[in-house]
Amino acid sequence: MTNLSVRKFFAAALVAVCLPLVPHSASAMPAANLPDFTDLVDKVGPAVVNIRTTTRVTSDNSGSRALPPGMDDGDMSEFFRRFFGIPLPQPGTPRGGNGGGSGNNDNGGSSDAPDNADAEQNSGVGSGFILSSDGYVMTNAHVVDDADNIYVTLTDKREFKAKLIGVDDRTDVAVVKITASSLPTVTIGDSNKVRVGEWVVAIGSPFGLDNTVTAGIVSAKGRDTGDYLPFIQTDVAVNPGNSGGPLINMQGEVIGINSQIYSRTGGFMGISFAIPIDEAMRVADQLKATGKVTRGRIAVAIGEVTKDVADSLGLPKSQGALVSSVEPGGPADKAGIQPGDIILKFNGQPVDMATDLPRMVGDTKPGTKATVTVWRKGQVRDLPITVAEMQPEKVAKTDQRKTPSPKQRANNVLGIAVVDIPADQQKTLKLRNGGVQVDVVDGPAARVGLQRGDIILRVGDTDISSAKQFDDVTAHLDPQKMVAVLVRRGENTQFVPIRPRAPAQK
Repeated sequence: MTNLSVRKFFAAALVAVCLPLVPHSASAMPAANLPDFTDLVDKVGPAVVNIRTTTRVTSDNSGSRALPPGMDDGDMSEFFRRFFGIPLPQPGTPRGGNGGGSGNNDNGGSSDAPDNADAEQNSGVGSGFILSSDGYVMTNAHVVDDADNIYVTLTDKREFKAKLIGVDDRTDVAVVKITASSLPTVTIGDSNKVRVGEWVVAIGSPFGLDNTVTAGIVSAKGRDTGDYLPFIQTDVAVNPGNSGGPLINMQGEVIGINSQIYSRTGGFMGISFAIPIDEAMRVADQLKATGKVTRGRIAVAIGEVTKDVADSLGLPKSQGALVSSVEPGGPADKAGIQPGDIILKFNGQPVDMATDLPRMVGDTKPGTKATVTVWRKGQVRDLPITVAEMQPEKVAKTDQRKTPSPKQRANNVLGIAVVDIPADQQKTLKLRNGGVQVDVVDGPAARVGLQRGDIILRVGDTDISSAKQFDDVTAHLDPQKMVAVLVRRGENTQFVPIRPRAPAQK
């Protein structure tokens, strides 16, 4: 008892001594510096809606439960996962909206439904926001894709059946319309003024929990994820169901649409992406006017300009878009653009990355006369071009050709042996400047992925028209310098940087 009492005394004394050492204001300081989001949420919240979609299904009374729409069996590590805003698959998960009508048909409808009868079943839930007081609502295209019916629920619990005005899969933007008036609306901001590090708020329906507010900061701007648009990256908690909801700045303005997450689990892992509102509004205006989006095209396939390619071609830095193929008879073909050209500017605007070009061309009205600045053989050229209207994508056919039997070893510094291409085959392949066909590959060429049957069009700045010329050119290559070889495979053409090996000793 005595020892215990002594220990308690010293413990109490230690606490009494230590407590005054903590500054009184330390615990209060963080709270004083954090922003207050309450007024912002009061202002914007009423204009954020829950979107529920349904599809007509045939009930087979089997009792089996399919995976939720948009989710596969275990493939949760997709790098940039587009999520459909689906509720958790377990029974009893909260859902957006008023839960009435068909909202409870998640297990195939009523047990009284006859076999093979059509039933309306929930297929997804997401978010959106009201653009105009007469009922136009913006959301993500993937929220309403393949839906038979779309229901919009307001914060006052009124639910409306919505009409789909239009979707644009390329930007993942959709507009729907409900029949209502005097609705609360959002204020559209300027995504170009977004600053990395500023506070932002997301409002949406994660997992069907409508009007959920999360906050964070802008992590990066202009994030290229391989999609048509550059994204605003944030650390705001965004989960399935937040899709289509607004990203809001501290002035209460919408600066983006929450669209994607980076996830290995299907849930939030600290990185989310929003479509810049400036781009989304341009799309929405066209959807409201015509129900579709019209874009320009110049009919080229492009690829990235790597540092090795830039160095080997004498470009000051890795920039632009490498033309890998040109559609015969298309705008680029008529303008004189060739495979192997590097597009540096479009209509005076610099093309910093290959993904910039489709956006620039797409935003150009069909019929517009523009100028394309290309890098070709160490020179900059300006080529006039007339932009055409984008058509449905075509699937390129692989060239069918006979491959000669190998006749020699690839003993030059590139590790490539080539053969001439017959004139009739050149005509069939539409080779303007000849070219030679790869017959044997080893050494440096094999390491960079060249294959037998590839066609070599250029070595450095020299167009190749015969096997003899190819041998002469490669015999004079500097083994200390990387060389860019223009290679065609199928319908695609690209530069392949190869570091020559030391010449064989004689």
